[in-house]
Amino acid sequence: MANAMKIAIVDDEKDMRQSISQWLALSGYDTETFASAEDALAGISTDYPGIVISDIKMPGMDGMQFLKKLMSTDSALPVIMITGHGDVPMAVNAMRIGAFDFLEKPFNPDRMSELAKKAANARRLTLDNRALRRELSDGGQLMKKLIGASPVMERLKEDILDLGQADGHVLIDGETGTGKTLIAHALHAVGSRAGKRFVLVSCAAMDEDALAKRLFGPVAPEDPYLPAIEEARGGTLVLEDIEALSDPLQARLLSVINEQGTPAETRIIAISNLQEQDRTCEDALRSDLFYRLAALRITIPPLRARGEDILSLFTRLSEQFAEEYGCDAPDVSAQEAAQLLQAPWPGNVRQLINIAERAVLQTRRGSGTIASLLMNDHDEMTPVMTTEGKPLKEYVEAFERMLIDNTMRRHKGSIAAVMEELCLPRRTLNEKMAKYGLQRSDYL
Repeated sequence: MANAMKIAIVDDEKDMRQSISQWLALSGYDTETFASAEDALAGISTDYPGIVISDIKMPGMDGMQFLKKLMSTDSALPVIMITGHGDVPMAVNAMRIGAFDFLEKPFNPDRMSELAKKAANARRLTLDNRALRRELSDGGQLMKKLIGASPVMERLKEDILDLGQADGHVLIDGETGTGKTLIAHALHAVGSRAGKRFVLVSCAAMDEDALAKRLFGPVAPEDPYLPAIEEARGGTLVLEDIEALSDPLQARLLSVINEQGTPAETRIIAISNLQEQDRTCEDALRSDLFYRLAALRITIPPLRARGEDILSLFTRLSEQFAEEYGCDAPDVSAQEAAQLLQAPWPGNVRQLINIAERAVLQTRRGSGTIASLLMNDHDEMTPVMTTEGKPLKEYVEAFERMLIDNTMRRHKGSIAAVMEELCLPRRTLNEKMAKYGLQRSDYL
């Protein structure tokens, strides 16, 4: 019941409160009851982890006044209003104010359960989205998501911190699946615009007319948004697939950039996903726009260039999926570690996420190998191994680091348990942990 959606039931009639509470509790909800709107307001705040069911006619503060108070606190809170017979016009007015829906007495309990389920699902989505937005506005948390200690990743993290503090427009490019949108979020979150608007538009997702309207307007009165240029004012506007902009839209964007002057009122982060052979983002954009957007530039390294980061990422991802599916994470042998390091990874991190999830599912079934997943991924003709070999020492060290890291995680930082499992003396384990940058405090 700890993770059950809450339902606050507000009614001045005790029997009604109790009957609704008992019925919804049987459906798995965590109910709490209030005899007045005033009492309920004391227990319901922004991000309340549930929904509200309230009678309209109550002494003191009535349901309509209560609804207005709730909407001023959290306009996305689902509130189901209970009305007496003949009060439908009042219920319709409540929905105009922001009520989720209404029930007319006497109501069918199954209908109430159905509405509660819809409202709870809507609330869960709202809270998840808010949590995601908070996470994406936290520069520290975002930087932690950039797992890896390879030289190219260390440089990338330094670039993000440096360019995040700068104020110029940025061009992010790199292969598909490398995490360019995550980098855009990080640039925004670690800079002076953190906490201001972050607006993302995919230039390849709309036809030219729709894209022009989304970017520059005008918008109809009933549209739930401002033009992106206005919506992102003072913050960051991210344009995915910038190369998909037509020549007329490129000219309009350049005009907006020139009008802003320096420093720019709105920072633009352009993301290029151009994968055509012998063609670059510079080829796709008019030169004056390209040089304005590429004043600062970040190229995301492909996964195959990140060395032992591949094993660190695979370990973290497989642990997350194992927790999600309620099973053990797969054990990776030395041969499988080498195969992961040598795979070409055309889909980069996105492909690794897919492989890690399928490896966990295989482990749960008790069959299959990582090699078979690599062979069958995307295209049966895709080779498992790259053509470029690496010194044996690199493979050995990468596997050794992964093994110590996994064992430390499994034993939650217990040095004695790790020494026993790996048959290593204390001094040797300490030396290897120092060599690979592993800190015991990270596992406690």
